[in-house]
Amino acid sequence: MTNLEAVPDKQTILDAESRIREYVHRTPVMRCRTLDDLVGSELHFKCENLQKIGAFKIRGATNAILSLSDDEAKLGVATHSSGNHAQALALAARNRGIKATIVMPENAPGIKKSAVKGYGAEIIFCKPTTADREQTLERYIQKSGAILIHPYNDYRIIAGQATAAKELMEDMPDVADAILAPVGGGGLLSGTCLSARYFSSNTEVWGIEPAMADDAFRSFRDGFIHPSENPATIADGLLTSLGDKTFPIIKEHCTGILTVSEHAIRQSIRLIMERMKLVVEPSGAVTLAALLEYPEQFKGKTIGLIISGGNVDITSIPQIL
Repeated sequence: MTNLEAVPDKQTILDAESRIREYVHRTPVMRCRTLDDLVGSELHFKCENLQKIGAFKIRGATNAILSLSDDEAKLGVATHSSGNHAQALALAARNRGIKATIVMPENAPGIKKSAVKGYGAEIIFCKPTTADREQTLERYIQKSGAILIHPYNDYRIIAGQATAAKELMEDMPDVADAILAPVGGGGLLSGTCLSARYFSSNTEVWGIEPAMADDAFRSFRDGFIHPSENPATIADGLLTSLGDKTFPIIKEHCTGILTVSEHAIRQSIRLIMERMKLVVEPSGAVTLAALLEYPEQFKGKTIGLIISGGNVDITSIPQIL
């Protein structure tokens, strides 16, 4: 079973990759000459929007669930999530044949609620606050005995998410000067940091988040976790605070955190849709937004960008844009 108390080492990530291989896609790495010319860099997009459940989260959820002992698995799993982790845990649980229960805020996107139900998970709705999510989940776990699979603050999750960056670096023809990853709770970014450290030690890793939800930027700057308070961004997957497992990894191994405007996020969604013909959710577009807002930072470099997901309600795209 995966060690729950230790930061994933190189072998842990290799084990996670082997464990989840038959349950996830090795997503393509795509190029776009127009976008290269626009920002003055060589861009390689890791398209996790084409992943199962439409986001990278299936990697961590699958690794966590397959790491459970048979006795643990019999108890079922539970979590709280506004969307992508909920879908990922629901599908991963179905793949192992165990029960999943998801605490979701009432205002979660309809497309994500429908997907969670479609994968066979039970949903318990709560008020859209971190406190109510956590309290509702805790009450359910105490009553049911279900195993908590946290959306990001879990080393099994981090090891699974790390496989996306590992694949990206393997599939780029040249060594990446930098990899850009969105940051909300930090599962993807901390995993990306570890993969870069173990598999491409000269590659910088930058976390990207909305300026209207800049708790990771402030946490990285000040050296302690700032809670996410009143975030107001269209990037609904990046609203959560860093965790006590993700933050130390990011603090030690991340090159820096950059914030991007809502305008740049919208512009990036439009560019990815128009030029690359890909559906991308706002949270997945922040990496390109960073290239638009900080072109000099990355000019002339070879950059890997993780498009973290594509779960967006098609009817909401005109409003988002």
